[in-house]
Amino acid sequence: QVQLVESGGGLVQAGGSLRLSCVASGRTFSSYAMGWFRQAPGKEREFVSAITLDGRSKTYTDSVKGRFTISRDNAKNTLYLQMNSLKPEDTAVYSCAAGPPEAYYWKYKYLFWGQGTQVTVSS
Repeated sequence: QVQLVESGGGLVQAGGSLRLSCVASGRTFSSYAMGWFRQAPGKEREFVSAITLDGRSKTYTDSVKGRFTISRDNAKNTLYLQMNSLKPEDTAVYSCAAGPPEAYYWKYKYLFWGQGTQVTVSS
C-alpha cells in the first residue's frame, strides 16, 4: 500500500508555469512506476506522463510534449511534474498514480491514486 498526496496546483495565466509534486508514503517508492493523469470537467481522465522506477525513461501524451517534464526523487519519495507554457486546455485536476513496473507501459495497471490538485489556466 502507498499513499499519495499532490500539491502545487493553482491559478496561472496562459504561458505561465507550475510545478506539481506528489509525495508518497508507505511501501518503497522506488519500487513503483509513477504517472500523472488529469481530468477536465465533463471529460474522462487522461494520461499525461509516466516515469520508470529509476527515472531513466519517460513518456508523455502528445499534447504536452516539449512543455511538461516528469521527474522523480526516490530519496525524497517525491514525483514532480514541471509544466511550462501552460494553455487554457491544460485546466484540469491533476492526479499522480503508482503501480508495478509494467504500469509504465500499461496505464490500466496503476494501483494507487492521489486525491488530485486543481490546475486552472486563464486566457
